[in-house]
Amino acid sequence: MDVADFDFELPDALIAQHPPKERGGSRLLVLRRDDGVEHTMFAELGRYLAAGDLLVVNNTRVFPARLLGHRVPTGGTVECLLLNPEPDPGSRIPDPALETWHALVHPGQKLKPGARVVFERDGIRIDGEVVAMHFQGRRTIRLSTDHPGGLADAIDRIGHIPLPPYIKRDDEDADRERYQTIYARERGSVAAPTAGLHFTVEQLDDLATRGIERAEVTLHVGYGTFKPVKADRVEEHVVDAERFTVSPEAAAALTRARREGRRIVAVGTTTVRALESLATSGDEVLPGSGEATVFIRPGHTFRLVDAMVTNFHLPRSSLLMLVSAFAGRERILGAYREAVREGYRFYSYGDAMLVV
Repeated sequence: MDVADFDFELPDALIAQHPPKERGGSRLLVLRRDDGVEHTMFAELGRYLAAGDLLVVNNTRVFPARLLGHRVPTGGTVECLLLNPEPDPGSRIPDPALETWHALVHPGQKLKPGARVVFERDGIRIDGEVVAMHFQGRRTIRLSTDHPGGLADAIDRIGHIPLPPYIKRDDEDADRERYQTIYARERGSVAAPTAGLHFTVEQLDDLATRGIERAEVTLHVGYGTFKPVKADRVEEHVVDAERFTVSPEAAAALTRARREGRRIVAVGTTTVRALESLATSGDEVLPGSGEATVFIRPGHTFRLVDAMVTNFHLPRSSLLMLVSAFAGRERILGAYREAVREGYRFYSYGDAMLVV
């Protein structure tokens, strides 16, 4: 299948640069796979769910992974996006003040092994040393601090929220709360599971009173979620691995829903990816953790997901291919064209779609 088959026209003005004024104030396009499109508000989501549905959310938490600092001793500007921690083979006991990370750095060509950098703000300082070079600006960097709260707390205090590249502004204080779901708990993502950004506490409480069950899984969203598909053929693209965990409690809830014939409604493509990475034994869903490597594209057979809440995705992206696998390419592109005509807001801070 050609990647060009997943292209569509999107005016720049529809790419949301800020969240709606109030959480939960987004629009909702409902796509029925057998019966067309309906337009409503996200606050009305409960009308399209039924008692007994199992709503599965991703409880990962975005951390302020973007560090801004300077080189030592030249003072040149440095930007570092922390991607994932790496184990230190020389230490058996973790040191809360010292960690090694795989990171994306800029300017990459000047930061060779041995280069030293400093990130500091509000009296908190993190020292860094590049220890290895990789492709396309990626480095292994060792970070340390004398901050009493340890390195993780120092990063949380002085780091910046890593907004997606299509949001053309600097992060603001409000993004620390708005670029985070209300049920975010497990620290580890560099991008939000954005379909969950729409939910409010009141809405989740209302869904519970309607008899809609909820389960949580964890998939830490990596920078690969923005990775462009550069191949001409869909089958030639490789998605980046992302760490996930599905607890025994969540697996038991999924098993009960399957056995009782109840719908499993995945909130976001990250949740879909975690669920479709799980092993099953008959009608039992097995808990698991590891790296999700599955590339969900047209032709994929969904084993656990019956309905999906999702935002609108980039043209020619692997995430657009995922939702096309679920509902059909022509049906999804038709819904996207209607969303453009109706002025829906796109991408991370944009509006939502429910596919049933």
